[in-house]
Amino acid sequence: MKYIVQISRICVGVLFIISGFIKLNDPLGFSYKLQEYFSSDVLNIPFLEPYSLGISVFVVVLEVVLGVFLLIGYKKKFTIWMLLGMIVFFTFLTFYSAYFDKVKDCGCFGDALKLTPWESFTKDVVLLVLILILFFGQKYIKPLFKTLPNTIIALQSFIVSLWFAYHVLMHLPAIDFRAYKIGNNLSDEMAVPENAPKPIIEYTWTFKVNGENKEFVTNGSYPDVPNGEYVGVETKEIDPGFIPAIQDFTIESNEEDLTTYFLEKENLVIVAMYNVYNAEEEGLLKLKNFTDEAIKKGYTVIGLSASGDEAKQQLKTKYNFNFKTYLCDEKVVKTIVRANPGVIILNKGTVLNKAHWNDIEDIELVEVESEPLIEEKKDDGTLHLIDNQISTKEEVEALNEDKIKEVRVLKERFEGDVLDSINKVNNTNFTSLIEVKLKKQ
Repeated sequence: MKYIVQISRICVGVLFIISGFIKLNDPLGFSYKLQEYFSSDVLNIPFLEPYSLGISVFVVVLEVVLGVFLLIGYKKKFTIWMLLGMIVFFTFLTFYSAYFDKVKDCGCFGDALKLTPWESFTKDVVLLVLILILFFGQKYIKPLFKTLPNTIIALQSFIVSLWFAYHVLMHLPAIDFRAYKIGNNLSDEMAVPENAPKPIIEYTWTFKVNGENKEFVTNGSYPDVPNGEYVGVETKEIDPGFIPAIQDFTIESNEEDLTTYFLEKENLVIVAMYNVYNAEEEGLLKLKNFTDEAIKKGYTVIGLSASGDEAKQQLKTKYNFNFKTYLCDEKVVKTIVRANPGVIILNKGTVLNKAHWNDIEDIELVEVESEPLIEEKKDDGTLHLIDNQISTKEEVEALNEDKIKEVRVLKERFEGDVLDSINKVNNTNFTSLIEVKLKKQ
């Protein structure tokens, strides 16, 4: 029993330190994961969401400190009770997520190691067993050093952990485990190889046969059920196939997807603000000088945010920014850079640099040859046609109803339609069409 306890002590202590340090390296990322757990779709305790960052720092510091306490044998009863309480809570949490399919990744090891919900639950069950061994074998846990050295090490572990958490929050994670790290090419991270494994989906079809519901399982094909009345179908993912490291990154205007256009640009500066209302004012003030200098030196500067047009326009007016902010999913913007605002510099899709707003002054901008920024066409509104002749709204409204044979309204554009053809010929950007056909005289 003595040796089993010592092995468990080492395993639990080291695992808690590693797991805690990885999250301590990125407490903001862990706070986003906690927000997901606190949301109404999962645990339904949204009142805790505003406190997620504070809870994140507390949990990760505690995780590291408890791991150190266990290894050096400091306050063993307190340490083991705390470890037991944490692992019971996390075991419940991972089981809940796995069973109800609520959260796809528990965030146990941050972005360094992704675990499925059931893998996370299994890991916690193993840890629970090891901690129970420690609980019942406490008498075999002896302090590694005398009281004073043990106390000093314990106190230092707490101070260093707290300082490190503060440091990465005020700058960026010391180690970047995400797909947007410096040196990665975003286009490559988004690409799916031609021979990549495809998703495997199982289809369960329900048919009523002779008054009784029966199920038929296929890989997607519609089953041949003589005299069967279709009731419904359910799908189940057996294997997700190949999943690229980056899946949802987009740069969009109100009219089009500009992701490829910007990822092919040289010397691109992206200002990332997942929510402009939550952006740090001190950081926004620093951005003005930095982005103006970047534009002056030939860089293309754009913003990226999940906020709406009104919020983005207010931001631009208030701080007199000389760049346009495009649309991107909030979760993606949070992943790109752990700061609001933050800056990322790309060259043909490759990440050259990234910085927290606190460190913007440390980015050296060299003089480059400027490129013209894409000009978005003005929305010309609704095009009015009378017998295929371009007319005005007033002319259409002035028509006598007795003369009108048919009125057609086209609200959605697609390549090659009448509206698209007219736009190309006249270099216009009409987004809807009202076409009137008159009765023949």
